[in-house]
Amino acid sequence: QVQLVESGGGLVQPGGSLRLSCAASGLTFSVYTMNWYRQAPGKERELVAAMSNIGGSTNYADSVKGRFTISRDNAKNTVYLQMNSLKPEDTAVYLCNAQWKFLSKEFSYWGQGTQVTVSS
Repeated sequence: QVQLVESGGGLVQPGGSLRLSCAASGLTFSVYTMNWYRQAPGKERELVAAMSNIGGSTNYADSVKGRFTISRDNAKNTVYLQMNSLKPEDTAVYLCNAQWKFLSKEFSYWGQGTQVTVSS
């Protein structure tokens, strides 16, 4: 059974930092593209950052470029999101997603999310 478990969320003041972690189990982690999404109340789910499997290329939403960094440790089956210079508009539930496309099939798994609140 595939499980993605996020941790590291919490309450932080504007300008502060948080590091989110997502530990994966039950899948061959290294073949999956790993994504961080977020969803704020009343807003659509937004792709924040993505990291490919082999090669480790990254992609970021314009709103977080230069502030957030995605990384992964394939030996630990874990993906991270380092968030710096946090703003109130970063407040959301952050969700980890594992995605793999093989031939005509797509495999996609989600964590339960971790709340990030940026407020003074």
